[in-house]
Amino acid sequence: MKVISASEAASLIEPGDSVLVSGSGGGHCVPEAILEAVEARFLETGAPRDLCLIHAVGIGDRKLKGAARFRHPGMLRRSITGALVDSPPLIELAQKDLIESYTLPQGVIAQLTREIAAGRPGLITKTGLHTFVDPRQRGARQSESAREDLVELLEIAGEEWLRFKPYPLDIVLLRGTSADEDGNISMEQEAIPGEMLSSAQAGRRLGAAVVVQVKRLARRGTLPQRSVKIPGVLVDYVVVDENQRQTYWSDYNPSYSGEMRIPLEGMRKLPFTERKIVARRAAMEIAPGAICNLGAGISTGVSAVAAEEGFLDEIVLTNEQGFLGGAPLTGPDSGAAQNYDAMVDQPYQFDFYDGGGLDIAFLSFAEVDAEGHVNVSRFGDTIVGIGGFVNISQNARKVVFSGTFTAGGLQVATTDGKLRILQEGRSRKFVSAVEQICYNGSFAREQGREAVFVTERAVFRVGATGLELCEIAPGIDIERDIVAHMAFRPGIAADLKTMDERLFSPEPMGLKRDIAARGPQTRQPRRRLADKQAARVSEPA
Repeated sequence: MKVISASEAASLIEPGDSVLVSGSGGGHCVPEAILEAVEARFLETGAPRDLCLIHAVGIGDRKLKGAARFRHPGMLRRSITGALVDSPPLIELAQKDLIESYTLPQGVIAQLTREIAAGRPGLITKTGLHTFVDPRQRGARQSESAREDLVELLEIAGEEWLRFKPYPLDIVLLRGTSADEDGNISMEQEAIPGEMLSSAQAGRRLGAAVVVQVKRLARRGTLPQRSVKIPGVLVDYVVVDENQRQTYWSDYNPSYSGEMRIPLEGMRKLPFTERKIVARRAAMEIAPGAICNLGAGISTGVSAVAAEEGFLDEIVLTNEQGFLGGAPLTGPDSGAAQNYDAMVDQPYQFDFYDGGGLDIAFLSFAEVDAEGHVNVSRFGDTIVGIGGFVNISQNARKVVFSGTFTAGGLQVATTDGKLRILQEGRSRKFVSAVEQICYNGSFAREQGREAVFVTERAVFRVGATGLELCEIAPGIDIERDIVAHMAFRPGIAADLKTMDERLFSPEPMGLKRDIAARGPQTRQPRRRLADKQAARVSEPA
């Protein structure tokens, strides 16, 4: 291992290289000092050019950091990521077809890194079937110049599978907290675990240069062995950035790195708006002991509601970045968590998700059609990408999709437990056909999976024939406030209910009592030790 400067690290990248970068969202584990040096080198010399940039999920401050540092003309040839929303300049490049743009599921990229490390022929999974990731639809492409097939359809034992093909790697840029003189890397102050080990192993196998940015150096043998996340045998170079921040927005918060827990009262409460109404109603779908995922956007508010209502410790909230328990964060540091029980590497979290480990997934939606198909990836002039949405929605036992009924300027008011629409949003979300299928409602029905759509004024469920209105807010007129703003007429449940009036008042709702009254989450029983012992006793000698 050799200690080098960020500019020396940038000089390792050659034209046409495939560059794998760690991190998530707002600067969590992003080697920003190195990325800044790569950008500075390009602006000064015009090199390196024609790069392929790979990262599992969006990285950037939604301005000019992270992946956006590769925005300059000629610098980037191809982008492979789970999301572009954190780097708007790359969205523009994809829209103008100036780069080959692919948005693969976040879990696929994380797990594929591990498959590459092991020398296997790619990732074989059902994740993505019958969505725009499926090669029979768009094959995850977001620009016309993206012509290479990164995913193919297979049939194994009469079942359909997708194979996501391995990609080459030339440079792997990772981040940790401390490095010793042998290149062993610890991550004691990092806000997420990511897929650091798998990435370093993949780079090692393919002969890529593995460069790790850290905050500080340590003497040989002084890092606790159990704290080492990337062994030094996998690290070629270390870059020290003494000013390394935990995220773009937070210099350092010990609760993010699991070094302390904070009282529930210290967790940020949601302001009383239509978004809190939606998060509250979504939270009403929870049963005690449920293992849940909170996706990005409005769904992250469920953790704040659970903390405020006092039942956070009675459920298990998780997020894609690798946290189990506690409260995934909302706001600019979304992706991190507080008061969590465990932190696992991202590929293993997606193994759990893909294997059906989630009881309930709370996800957002941008477009919904009459079949219950959902689009979160591309709409209008925006390319968001899908993050972990496909992995989660396709494998959870139940999905609660959350969002405001319309978007862009929506204004509401509440009085005496009733809802009034003061100004309708400019954009409809319930459309005749979604632009990209990220969740296939028909496929989900065939598999017997449940879906609920929660808005501030109405709740829908997916029935045998498609979307069905099952609840309406007090004060709302079905024709004027709901059907008039949909591109199709939904079915109306025979037992149409009124949404709980407590949703529309700022005071706490008392949800802890309501949820406890439902009884624990029921799951398919597993064979217990006693059952196995009884079976052995009953076997003939």
